[in-house]
Amino acid sequence: MPNIEDRLPQNAPGRFYVDSSCTDCDLCRGHAPEFFRRDDDLGYSIVFRQPVTDADIQLCVEALEGCPTESIGQMAE
Repeated sequence: MPNIEDRLPQNAPGRFYVDSSCTDCDLCRGHAPEFFRRDDDLGYSIVFRQPVTDADIQLCVEALEGCPTESIGQMAE
């Protein structure tokens, strides 16, 4: 389960985030590359752009649901 206290500071401010339990598996980047990318300095994925449209939000939710380490979190709006 993602932990807001472990949210990586490199994430773009907003609803979705990646925490420090990320294992850099590439699933989120492969599924929603418009929103997730690898931070080479950290060696983890981060949210670099927050989704705006319903379709974009759904892509991020699908990445969250598929994350094998449950490292992607979503805050209430």
